[in-house]
Amino acid sequence: MIPTSSSSPVAVVTGGARGIGLAVARWFLDHGHRVALIDIDADTLRRTEAELADASRVLALHGDVSQPDQVAVSMAAVDQRFGRIDALVNNAGVAVFKPILQTSFEEWRHVLGTNLDGAFLCTQAAAPVMLRGGGGAVVNIASISGLRASTLRVAYGTSKGALVHLSKQQAVELGNAGIRVNCIAPGPVDTDMAKLVHSVAIRSDYYDAIPLNRYGTPEEIAQAVGFLCSAEAAFINGQVLAVDGGFDASGVGLPTLRRQAP
Repeated sequence: MIPTSSSSPVAVVTGGARGIGLAVARWFLDHGHRVALIDIDADTLRRTEAELADASRVLALHGDVSQPDQVAVSMAAVDQRFGRIDALVNNAGVAVFKPILQTSFEEWRHVLGTNLDGAFLCTQAAAPVMLRGGGGAVVNIASISGLRASTLRVAYGTSKGALVHLSKQQAVELGNAGIRVNCIAPGPVDTDMAKLVHSVAIRSDYYDAIPLNRYGTPEEIAQAVGFLCSAEAAFINGQVLAVDGGFDASGVGLPTLRRQAP
């Protein structure tokens, strides 16, 4: 672990209490950052804060990223506590997996409100603090479902596709002021949520469609996020990186063709 001080960089991770968000937070902590976690699940957030056990470097904030007033309060708390924001990872997300004709407008708005509005609001609130310090990096966590359509994902896929384009808009405008914005599109990732909703048959289908023949791990997503926020990615802006084992690159008939491969 790299020692930190009052001048150490600060990362804000939304949806940071579990899964990919927590893996991202751990990456930043391991690389000398102070970290603010924003999550709507107060109980899980408290457990994560206790597990990390690093009060000097971790700020846990309960909040709903789809609500402008709560976002403003959270970012003000980060600024007051740490005095800077160097990286923002818009990871908070929800999903409703239903056929188009069975998806209610309320469900549609809930998904769009968190996945798309949340990234818009958090970036709007964090950017002034970043600019005061000379710039920073934003990474939006989209999904492979934002790059290719799939069944039962009308709200989720649309929100992630819109998030991909929002990332490009943000990169074009905020890049002028020194804030880089990029997007990660994870494929299937072995999170607790995936284990709950992906049956054995679904997992087998994914294995057949992914050239690497497995799910990704939260840590692999976190490493990609960390790279995009680092100085090594200083000239990368407005890009979408699919961290998916080759899923997006795969065509039809892959399982059959694979059996013929060397």
